[in-house]
Amino acid sequence: MILKKFSSIFYIGVCALFTTFYTNAQEGQVTINQDANIPKLLELKKSLNDEDTDRYKIQIYNGNRQDAYTAKSAFSSVFSEWTPSIHFEQPNFKIWVGNFRTRLEADRALKKIKKEFSSAFIFKPKK
Repeated sequence: MILKKFSSIFYIGVCALFTTFYTNAQEGQVTINQDANIPKLLELKKSLNDEDTDRYKIQIYNGNRQDAYTAKSAFSSVFSEWTPSIHFEQPNFKIWVGNFRTRLEADRALKKIKKEFSSAFIFKPKK
């Protein structure tokens, strides 16, 4: 009985010893094939994102949270061409609209928006 236990332990130990010698990590080489224009496009997108900070926005609301969500849904129901976004600057919630490249473009939008939101104004967000 003891010999049987010893032989099974010895057998498991020998198997474990040999498997450690024969196991090793796989090695390989990865080749990435991509269009040569992809790095150029990424740089272009990066530069466009940097330019976004210089654009004009329109603020339609400044106040508490509940009224901000009410103003956002009211704006969305009236104007479908611009998507409003909520921004929190302590202690107020602000609703911003648009991402206008020129002041003229923002002025034209403001003229339409002022009919429904009389307190709206144009600004440039800080970087």
